[in-house]
Amino acid sequence: MSIPEQALAYVRAISPYQPGKPITELAREMGIPVDSIVKLASNENPLGMSPKARVAVEAAVGGIERYPDQFELIAKVAERTGLAHYQVVLGNGSNDVLDLIARVFLAPGRSAVFAQHAFAVYPLATLSTGAELISTPAKNYGHDLDAMRAAIRPDTRIVWIANPNNPTGNFLPYPEVRAFLEVVPKDVVVVLDEAYNEYLPPAERVDTASWIADFPNLVVCRTFSKIYGLAGLRVGYALASAAIADLMNRVRQPFNVNNLAIAAAVAALDDDEFLHASYELNRRGMAQIIAGLEKLGLEYIDPHGNFVTFKVGDGTAVNQKLLKQGVIVRPIGGYGLPEWLRVTIGSAPENARFLEALEKAL
Repeated sequence: MSIPEQALAYVRAISPYQPGKPITELAREMGIPVDSIVKLASNENPLGMSPKARVAVEAAVGGIERYPDQFELIAKVAERTGLAHYQVVLGNGSNDVLDLIARVFLAPGRSAVFAQHAFAVYPLATLSTGAELISTPAKNYGHDLDAMRAAIRPDTRIVWIANPNNPTGNFLPYPEVRAFLEVVPKDVVVVLDEAYNEYLPPAERVDTASWIADFPNLVVCRTFSKIYGLAGLRVGYALASAAIADLMNRVRQPFNVNNLAIAAAVAALDDDEFLHASYELNRRGMAQIIAGLEKLGLEYIDPHGNFVTFKVGDGTAVNQKLLKQGVIVRPIGGYGLPEWLRVTIGSAPENARFLEALEKAL
């Protein structure tokens, strides 16, 4: 038997995660200069990182020989969310905390429920433990909470919910999410992934961290990769009951968030001016993109994050034509949406460049 054949069968069956194409990769493939490429594929902040975070990173380089101390960031997140420090679990990006939750609660003979067209990391985290993945049909390309509740079995241990959802952009009003929590069995962990929470209009936001007192089976996950502009530093966190957080910390790598990421995240949390500027830029850019899509007569899914998912007919062909023009968006055929593409909201010039290239591609 070969070495690969000795690997666990359920690991061999997993399809690896396909990230958005890097700018440098497209430059190599197409011979296009790096500085003429527009990347709108990975939902990154076009403003970059917070100026305060940049200063903090530069200062933290001087102590890079020391192992990380997560205390300050945990304390800051706890203060901001109104939870105790022992209810905060840091991760190497929010993907890391999703994986930690799966490792704690899933195994062969158990199952997890997720929605069709939801974030690809949920299947990866589930299947990597040998657990069974139960996929429920989408409702208007988003989560159908009634179907997800009906799909829960006695062996189900986790329900994955993204709100807003990636890659479709759908949003579940929070009263519906809370009503779902009321009827889910108390021994099933509900993971509420709020990676795009800060892009919601203030009127639509809810303090879901406060729900944990009422629902000890709820885990809320957030990230610094999106509106905070720290995708390259990889830092996210989970908010949970003391019992669940303790279990996650038992399987968490002790230094899973590095010194520079910690320093940047602490500073970013205090940069309200940057957060507001990022929100406003996204709001204006969203209007720009939607107006362009409507002018082209294209269907799109009502967006609630920092991206828009739109229908082009043949996603692969249109994506290839965009790449040849130096514009990177995200094909989502792997999510069961081969006729659709997802575009990140960029700066005004980047958005204009995309719309111009899209018109030519069509």
